[in-house]
Amino acid sequence: MAATRTYHHGDLRRAILSATLEVIASDGVGAISLRDLARRAEVSHAAPAHHFKDRAGLLTAIATEGFELLAAALATVPAGTSHRLREMGVRYVEFALSHPAHFAVMFQPQLLHGDDPELTAAKELASRALHSGVEDLPAARRGPDGRRAALAAWSLAHGFATLRLNGSLPQLDDDPAETFRALVNDQRVADVP
Repeated sequence: MAATRTYHHGDLRRAILSATLEVIASDGVGAISLRDLARRAEVSHAAPAHHFKDRAGLLTAIATEGFELLAAALATVPAGTSHRLREMGVRYVEFALSHPAHFAVMFQPQLLHGDDPELTAAKELASRALHSGVEDLPAARRGPDGRRAALAAWSLAHGFATLRLNGSLPQLDDDPAETFRALVNDQRVADVP
């Protein structure tokens, strides 16, 4: 009698998320298929759908996790830190470079269930973290409501991270965090502390 092979995952949801991140990192978001992920996890083709319903549900879970990780990274810069907003930008860049698969999904709303309450909460958490850095700016630099300052800071960090991930930036030095700091400190580029 042949031995029956059993498949048990202590955490199938996590196994599918991890496999998804690997596929995105190696082949891009377009390569994601629930059937392929089930095959990789050695479970029935219906198992991923049980946890995520559909491809958009799976990618929404990846984006939610990404926003939570980003918020945690931004929160590592304590209030009152000299050049807090700049250091939050550094954490943003470091997050993107260390979690490129999450980053590839987080800002593609057409791939996600935008009304998902967990996603909404995670995005708000990350947004509040960024805005807390803007609140540390002097009022004259923050502006009347801080939204433009937050948008400028986010655009600078996001643009730098995206260009770096896409291989579009010239190699200025070996440390992207130091390159970002130097760009922010160059008053001709941005007036962000």
